[in-house]
Amino acid sequence: MKHSELQAAVTQTFGSAYGRTLMADLVLVALQGRTPDEAVAEGIAPQRIWDAMCREMELSDDVRWRHRGTLDRRTSGSR
Repeated sequence: MKHSELQAAVTQTFGSAYGRTLMADLVLVALQGRTPDEAVAEGIAPQRIWDAMCREMELSDDVRWRHRGTLDRRTSGSR
């Protein structure tokens, strides 16, 4: 997962405004109390951040992996 894919996953899942709020304010226990924005700034892998967000928000595995299928199809050229 790239940083742009993390942002797309957050926006698609939570919406633009709420997604920005979560990136700035959501405290991620799995990342030692960092917010997603802090984790990005510190160089933590985007996939690790997304996984931590999904756990913290108690999202289902379907939501967690929904974006992976979308990204894989786009990369492989199939639609």
